[in-house]
Amino acid sequence: MTAPAATRAPNGATDAASASPITMAQALNRVLAEALASDPKVVLVGEDIGHAGGVFRVTDGLLARFGAARVLDTPLAESAIIGAAFGMALTGLRPIAEIQFMGFLYKAIGQLAAQAAQVRARTWGQVNAPLVVRCPYGGGVRTPEHHADSLEVLLAHSPGLKVVCPSTPADAAGLLRSAINDPDPVVVMEPIRLYRAGRELVADDAPPVPIGSARVRRTGSDVTVIAWGAMVPVALAGAETAAAMGIDAEVIDLRTLAPLDAETTGASLEKTGRLVVVHEAPLTGGLGGDVVADLVERCFWALRAPPRRVTGCDVVYPPQLLEDIYLPDAPRVAQAIRAVMED
Repeated sequence: MTAPAATRAPNGATDAASASPITMAQALNRVLAEALASDPKVVLVGEDIGHAGGVFRVTDGLLARFGAARVLDTPLAESAIIGAAFGMALTGLRPIAEIQFMGFLYKAIGQLAAQAAQVRARTWGQVNAPLVVRCPYGGGVRTPEHHADSLEVLLAHSPGLKVVCPSTPADAAGLLRSAINDPDPVVVMEPIRLYRAGRELVADDAPPVPIGSARVRRTGSDVTVIAWGAMVPVALAGAETAAAMGIDAEVIDLRTLAPLDAETTGASLEKTGRLVVVHEAPLTGGLGGDVVADLVERCFWALRAPPRRVTGCDVVYPPQLLEDIYLPDAPRVAQAIRAVMED
């Protein structure tokens, strides 16, 4: 059989990839290229994103196509990256900044949470900052210290910031499109271990994924399992293990961490009466606590058992050889599912 001929995308690029499944990294690259081609106000800034194509090659080839005035390599200074991008946004540009690893975000929190996130409120709606911050995050790929942190709670607890976290190539593309089109700052958390973990067809004309919308990845009637990012495949695997025990788990992929989709999560818990939340950040202060508290407040009378959380440990992220012990896995999720059924 003859392979389908490559088609010409609206931005002039050869779009052979659209005829075959692509990875999350490729999906993100495609959306960045589309944004650069369609809007001259879009610029990319970050460490090694130009000549090197990014540490994970998400921006590979974009410097050659769009030039150094649109794809800017920066010094190793996260506060300067976000500060400069914030300034660009205030002048009418639409910057997309990359923080190479989420663990480096601490240096930029002041610019992001105290400045960019608050500018609309502090100017009484007269000024907005259409800024996107891309953050590779999470463990499972044997990175060194400060490279595997999951800091979503710092962002979700910063009013004015939207936070999204895809678990599939199609959602990565759709959420990034929505983030680029949003008039206010959006952080896109990109799970490192999912960049090339799987492939799926991603249509060029697929609509953006609305910010604030969760998705039911597996329907079930006995227990609600909520996860995001790299923990979604783990939760799904745990649900399949539980199915062998006769337990029918529903798995919800939050996709947006701020604002939360209360309608989807609440409807699921009202149906099942049992709740498990899975994330790889530490337990104490983790976003799972907010998810549980929100659902307990709204759906208390539906609960048939105390909620459970399956998370990382309350320790500094461990050395590479210990991360399999630290990270939640399918057996731990299945154990928690079984526990809430027995409570």
